[in-house]
Amino acid sequence: MNVSRHHNIRAALFAASAFGALGLAQAAAAQDAAAPAETAAAPQDSETADIVVTGIRASLESATNAKKNAVAFGDSIFAEDIGKLPATNLAETLNRMPGVRLNRDINGEGTQVAIRGLGPSFTRVLLNGSQLQVASDGGTNGGSANREVDLDFFPSELFTRLDLAKSPSPSTLEGGIAGTVNLRNARPFDKEGTHVTVVAQGQYTDNNDKFSPRGAIVASHTTDTFGILVGVAGVKTKTRVDGFESVGWTDGNLGTGDAGGNNFSWASVVPNNTGHGLVAGQPVDVVATSGLTRDQLSTALIPRLGRKSLTEGDRSRISALASLEWRPSDELHFALDGIWAKSKRDYSKVNMNWQVRNSGPGTSAQSTGGMVPIDLTVDDNGVVTSGTFANSSYFLEASLFKQTTKFWNVNPSVSWQPTEDLKVDLSANWSKSRFFREQPTWAFQTTPQSGVETYYDNTGGDYPSITSNLDLNDPNNDSWQWYRQNIQLVRRKTETKGAHLDVTYGDDMFNVKVGGAYDQATRSIRAYDNSTAYQLSVCGTGCTGATGTVPTSAIAQYLRSSSTAGFIVPDFDALKQATNYASYHDSAPEARGAVTGGATGDMDEKVWGAYFELNGVTTIAGRDLHINTGMRYAHTDQLVVGPSQVGTAIVDITSSSTYENFLPSINLTYDVADNVKLRASASRTMTRPDAGAILPGITFSDPSALTATAGNPNLKPYTSDNYDLGGEIYTGGIGYVGVSLFMKNIQGFTVTTSEQVAFGSLNIPFDSLISTQQNALNDRSLQTGIPVAQLPITVNRPVNLRDLKIKGIEATWVQPLDFLVKGLGFSANGTYLKQSSSSGLVATGVSPWSYNLQGFYENGGLSVSVNYVWNDEAIAVNGPQNGINGADLKSDARGQLDMSAGYQLPFFNKALRLTLDVLNITDEPIRTTFEYSNAAYSVYYPGRTVLAGIRANF
Repeated sequence: MNVSRHHNIRAALFAASAFGALGLAQAAAAQDAAAPAETAAAPQDSETADIVVTGIRASLESATNAKKNAVAFGDSIFAEDIGKLPATNLAETLNRMPGVRLNRDINGEGTQVAIRGLGPSFTRVLLNGSQLQVASDGGTNGGSANREVDLDFFPSELFTRLDLAKSPSPSTLEGGIAGTVNLRNARPFDKEGTHVTVVAQGQYTDNNDKFSPRGAIVASHTTDTFGILVGVAGVKTKTRVDGFESVGWTDGNLGTGDAGGNNFSWASVVPNNTGHGLVAGQPVDVVATSGLTRDQLSTALIPRLGRKSLTEGDRSRISALASLEWRPSDELHFALDGIWAKSKRDYSKVNMNWQVRNSGPGTSAQSTGGMVPIDLTVDDNGVVTSGTFANSSYFLEASLFKQTTKFWNVNPSVSWQPTEDLKVDLSANWSKSRFFREQPTWAFQTTPQSGVETYYDNTGGDYPSITSNLDLNDPNNDSWQWYRQNIQLVRRKTETKGAHLDVTYGDDMFNVKVGGAYDQATRSIRAYDNSTAYQLSVCGTGCTGATGTVPTSAIAQYLRSSSTAGFIVPDFDALKQATNYASYHDSAPEARGAVTGGATGDMDEKVWGAYFELNGVTTIAGRDLHINTGMRYAHTDQLVVGPSQVGTAIVDITSSSTYENFLPSINLTYDVADNVKLRASASRTMTRPDAGAILPGITFSDPSALTATAGNPNLKPYTSDNYDLGGEIYTGGIGYVGVSLFMKNIQGFTVTTSEQVAFGSLNIPFDSLISTQQNALNDRSLQTGIPVAQLPITVNRPVNLRDLKIKGIEATWVQPLDFLVKGLGFSANGTYLKQSSSSGLVATGVSPWSYNLQGFYENGGLSVSVNYVWNDEAIAVNGPQNGINGADLKSDARGQLDMSAGYQLPFFNKALRLTLDVLNITDEPIRTTFEYSNAAYSVYYPGRTVLAGIRANF
């Protein structure tokens, strides 16, 4: 049989399998609707572009050459030398790829990655090809309860390869609509022989003017058949982040029938010491004093808790890796990888809040009597731009954040090739992760109706100017009383285990691959809260401070002024000792919701998967067509347990679901010419539903006691039909120009439905609420005349209702500039995204425009790289927020300029290299707004970071 006929048969087989797979997917669509499951794309060796990091120029040349040979859409970063992946953690490393956007912690460090516009929960992250879960919760402020993976937990020094697949292959674990990231740790045969790599750096951050150590050591040794590698990487950083937070914006309640957020009530009678010629106890017309019309005042927006914030403390992380490889023959390879990591955050956070939320007439010791607006101005959007607020109140909110995360993972694997055409790969995985967060809070309030005023100016700057006639940095001004105390704890646990089998038969021209997988993942989030009992012991009934371990008369001795914060701060250790904190901490009972506001409960997820895949090459019109196609099947069993209040007890509610998915895919690459590639891909992918949203039960953590969140165990997975088209023109050397167009049609996207129910129907005992919620309900009952049990509460519940379409284009240009200066060049990539839906629904975190620019010079032992990453503004959280219709939270457009330089010392056999990295050179803040550009939701100033050190190879 001649070669041409071989090609024709292969072409027919590929076409038949592709059409058959797509047809079977259509037949399975009805099953998908009734039974959900998961799929994702993870890169294969032959299907993604590799960047070999031995130098800037070598990296780009390897990327260019590898992209020529790729079949599917994707990118990789590959470090040939141990410890040479760029950036400080794996999230920052991935940020160098086109179409990747980072979620950043308040200190500016990248934590999670979003791909092609979809959030981190739509990205499947794998470790050595196996599932990965870490029990951490998204950074300093926390709150993540979905499938995101915090990549700042993993140091780049212990990894040699990161793969990003943007179009799936059947052999890849399902689960990522946006894409799949595979992290591959260092192994001894990555670099044969005996080697020791040492990295030592000092880190300086200009925010706190302090130095911190970071470093790594990796040693490896190989014989002809056996290899061992061990490594340790650690960092301890001093953190200080200044910021502003609002916890949302709202308007005030002017009485019955007043629409809007109504998160506070204006004064109805003149409070004591109001001034401005107003007589205490007399009715007050706040519309007249405000200088606005009633309609304007009814919708005038101010921060709910406008506050300056200071977070400072230590963060440490240590990671260890051990990898063994045994290669008794060329046909048989064994590997065993083990990773252990531990991360600690020990922070304090102090906020001085302008108390707008929940302020108004009331009967509790903390009730303010309501503010009186004086001479306000508003813009066309109803945002207050200036004014005076008589009878204001402030409270200091001082919290400790102590959290620890631990992670263990073991991956044994074996690869056996008994014949030239047959290969068998078998792997297993087991991981365990534990997280504990302790967050006590002590809050001190200015004495209500004591003549405190707020002077407000929102006419410029990153956030409003909020100042007072009271010295808020004086602990001895006789103005401080207790507001509340909290003891709140969160424990999270995850465990995964699984086994995968892959069998390949054939050669590079044509092969068939089949396999199966079993994966189980369990997770538990449980909250504990002893606030009610602790508060009663500290400040007595109603927190009046008349009795308790720290009465009002003794408060001043536990406060001190702070030039760093600009307002008073507490003596945490003295307060803990005086109030018997440890005893209440140790005896905290289980609660329904976490301190970060997320749902609590347990999930056990078991997935059986199987696939077939065809790979090979055929010819059309005398040119090679490379094909990867096939089908993946996934069957998911899901058991969820959520705590719920029944009478005075908390009981677990259990729910289960089963679903399955058929996930076809085809990837094509056609050699139009020797230097021109045309690519196409079509696939179906899926992402399992939000792990926090499927927990049964109700979470009622809103301090304003206005909204509750209900879980929905019946949520189905998201599914997406994906289409990609692209290609590259290779201009020689490292140069090429590439363009990719893509479209995702996502079904089952969730929206939040709302209904109003009476508080009593929530079956939550009033006594189990925190004092802030009790006061809010009592005050609202007093103002409206409605009994507490009948007060309306808005319950939000997610449901699968909508479709979502995302279209985009990615462009990449790599160009050497040796004709100008030897060693000079640049790399640039940009992404444009557009989303639409029949309901106006949008996916959060989608920046319409983003780009990454890199200029580099490398010659004579000196290398310099300057990198600028810019992301357009994006919706961070869909509205309505705080009862304001149409109000979304939006992240500002942001660009970050970084520089990396190195110099190879000419002695010691060139084993030593000096390194210098400067991050966030232009000192860009991280800013989020409440719908309007002049309504700052949060602003954080992470500052600039400089890392200087040495890297040695022996």
